[in-house]
Amino acid sequence: MDLQKIIAELVSKLNLDTSLIEKFTKDPVATVKGLLTGDALNPSQLIEVVKGVAAKLNIDLSSFNLEELVGGDAKGILDKIKALFGK
Repeated sequence: MDLQKIIAELVSKLNLDTSLIEKFTKDPVATVKGLLTGDALNPSQLIEVVKGVAAKLNIDLSSFNLEELVGGDAKGILDKIKALFGK
């Protein structure tokens, strides 16, 4: 999968719509997921795409924990399972 191509396409879409840029600034992971059409990305690829889009648009993502945003549900379930077994 060509992540650079995906990043370029998303940047083009965002540049055409300032409301999408605002949405990306508030919730980058959800915005990228919403804009992806037919591209199934694993969590690490999704993070790479979000970071790539942010870099191209000069948007600071330092206030976001992307790993948590991408895998928050899975981590929460894993933590609950560990708690059941006292780990």
